[in-house]
Amino acid sequence: MSCGEPHETDCAEILDHLYEFLDREMPDSACTKFEEHFEECSPCLEKYGLEQAVKKLVKRCCGHDDVPTDLRAKVMGRIELIRSGEVAHGSAMTDVDQQGATVTPASSGDS
Repeated sequence: MSCGEPHETDCAEILDHLYEFLDREMPDSACTKFEEHFEECSPCLEKYGLEQAVKKLVKRCCGHDDVPTDLRAKVMGRIELIRSGEVAHGSAMTDVDQQGATVTPASSGDS
């Protein structure tokens, strides 16, 4: 998406990293770049406001559910493996089907 106006930082780059900005998972210098972009680009500011509202709504409605400790540990372990480059995205991962059964990629296709 682009608003069609020239900006120091392209709209596509802003929108590609919007959740990192919302979650404050980027350096302050990058946050400043986003804030400056929002001051001059109303379509991106509108998208930011919408995503911020959705995030607040989800937190209000779902933020009280406790996450099982083992699930949190598994997810954090997977994130660390991916960050370290030991696991390619999507390889050797298992999925959970709608009934809650764990399936591997090889067995998840039609048999």
